[in-house]
Amino acid sequence: MTKYQFVWNDRLGISLPTLELQWDDYTDAERLAIVEQWETIRGAIPDRIIALEQLIRVQQARLYDEEDFEASCLLNFDIAELASQINDLHIWYRINQEIESRRHS
Repeated sequence: MTKYQFVWNDRLGISLPTLELQWDDYTDAERLAIVEQWETIRGAIPDRIIALEQLIRVQQARLYDEEDFEASCLLNFDIAELASQINDLHIWYRINQEIESRRHS
């Protein structure tokens, strides 16, 4: 029985770890497998951030030309959501540092 899995997150565009146990309760082999799989996923995060930043630039250009107030509000909402996704991706990217520090302690 697998005590962990990686589940696709549509909002962030990456798979996220779902751990059933505390980190220290996994065997060394399980921790290594988790870290290796996470490193592969984590490696895609910078490209995902770049793609979202490009979408923000497109939305900002549309906002600059938008004259309708309601449409401007929707564009601002979309931009804020994209920025929130970027922020969450940065947080997940830093997760590796926490895993690594636990693994070496």
